[in-house]
Amino acid sequence: MRQNNLVTKAIVVALLQISSISFAINSAFAQPVPIPSEAFDISGMWSALVLEDWYDRLPGAGLGEYTGIPMNAAARQKAETWDASILSQPERQAQPHPAQYSFRGPRPNLSIDRIVNPVTLEHIGYRTNGTFGNADRTIWLDGRPHPSDRYGLHKWNGFSTGEWVDGMLIVTTTHMKYGVYQRNGVPASPYAVMTEYWFRNGEHLTMVSHIEDPIYLEEPMVRSQTWIWNPPQVVTQRRAFEPVEEVAMDPGWVPHWPLGTKHPDMADRLGIEVEAVVGGSVTIYPEYRETLRQMREEFDSNRAGE
Repeated sequence: MRQNNLVTKAIVVALLQISSISFAINSAFAQPVPIPSEAFDISGMWSALVLEDWYDRLPGAGLGEYTGIPMNAAARQKAETWDASILSQPERQAQPHPAQYSFRGPRPNLSIDRIVNPVTLEHIGYRTNGTFGNADRTIWLDGRPHPSDRYGLHKWNGFSTGEWVDGMLIVTTTHMKYGVYQRNGVPASPYAVMTEYWFRNGEHLTMVSHIEDPIYLEEPMVRSQTWIWNPPQVVTQRRAFEPVEEVAMDPGWVPHWPLGTKHPDMADRLGIEVEAVVGGSVTIYPEYRETLRQMREEFDSNRAGE
């Protein structure tokens, strides 16, 4: 009996010591760690302002419309064979927008939440909600490393880390799945690295993305998106996708256009050559306007002679 009492007392003493240590730790870390002085908070409700590149982001560019994208020949061949009917395949119906495109459109309206360490109350990241297909992003601010290049899992939302530099939140994203840069089939490889520069001007939040893709881009692709602060906005969890049989299909059916197919609709509509609307780094600089002018003059001359 006496031995049992000694054991009981020893357990009680140990528990009291553990409680004292836990109390000391909690007291030491009870105060939240503020974000750096040069930083700003991006949490809250943000409504997209789709004023820039409205046609590409909302209605969506058609086949063969790749203006403004520094894509190479491999990307162009892949895009020209892409057929929108491929999204009717059951395995594609539940496919969300990838990180390379998810903030690009349509919209999205975002809800951005702070991630806080439950023990230290330190601000360690952000989580975004509102992207198509719920491939929402997590941006870690606690200095954790990116996964292994060789063994790291690639996901629709990629893996993102951020740091504050000169009053901007700079986010680096790797490990993105094979996706698209635009909804008309412009491909994005899983080897791309995306760097985003977030800055705030009053109620406006702007993000400029810089994407390097050694497989499909001739040079980095730069785009920007802007949101406006909108506290009453509600961003709800989207319903899960449910694949159904939309069209009759044979086993192994893969919709596509044959290799070598050209889509001249946009070029014909504008009176210019197809080469001017199929992307490439040379077409995105101001100097290319002279080439466009010459194309249009030739088109008008030919039409006048008919």
